[in-house]
Amino acid sequence: MFSDSLAPARGGPAVRRPAPRVCARARVLCFPHAGGSASHYRRWAVEAPWDVEFAVLQYPGREERYEETAPTEMADLAGSIAAEMLSEAAQGASLPTVLFGHSMGAAVAYEVARRLTAAGLPPVALVASGRPAPPLSRPGTVHLGTDDDLLADLRRLGGTESGVLGNTSLMAAVLPTIRRDYQLIETYRPLPGAPLRVPVTVLYGEGDPEVDEREATAWREATEGPCEVRAYPGEHFYLETHRREVLDIVVGQARAAGTSTSAGRLAMP
Repeated sequence: MFSDSLAPARGGPAVRRPAPRVCARARVLCFPHAGGSASHYRRWAVEAPWDVEFAVLQYPGREERYEETAPTEMADLAGSIAAEMLSEAAQGASLPTVLFGHSMGAAVAYEVARRLTAAGLPPVALVASGRPAPPLSRPGTVHLGTDDDLLADLRRLGGTESGVLGNTSLMAAVLPTIRRDYQLIETYRPLPGAPLRVPVTVLYGEGDPEVDEREATAWREATEGPCEVRAYPGEHFYLETHRREVLDIVVGQARAAGTSTSAGRLAMP
């Protein structure tokens, strides 16, 4: 079964359960943004209702997985996550799972969902936040720049407290992982494979410099299932201000799945 703690899990991505729900009927698996970690969603997990559990991916290279090298290829990251999820599901599953990802996390969640779909165990839904549709992914070169270039881009996007960005020793420790995350997402193009067949909900900030209305709406071409697009006031990290609205959407997706789980959909133990 997935780890109930924040203990290290070397050799593969670790799913954390910051606030387990023993009576959960469905789960949401959260995929962090570039430079993000499992702790970013701890509050979401705590605020989740009794019948929906929030689990979070801890990518290599951060927090208790700091000694592990963060991947720079989407195929490596998405492939290892999907393999771990399929392995755990094979041991006995009980709960339907919604995948939620913000920014880089949306692209990773999409690629994981495609692999799970190809294996015959798709998630029940995907919620993609703050990210253009995969075919419209924007290339970038920030990962090739200096540390100051990386810091400038983090400031541009927001989401990282100025006190953290101003902590020289802390940033020196985490910038190598952030650079690798940037390389992964700036060089990402959709990988070969089957399209999704699950419902997709797309969320974005109206003032987000990373995704516009056209790029958000294009997610409708990424799935053969229904696709809903919602915009909120705010920029790239609009979801910090609108956390409650976003939580309501994701919880609603999970609850719907929990009451009408279809055979063959992925469930997390």
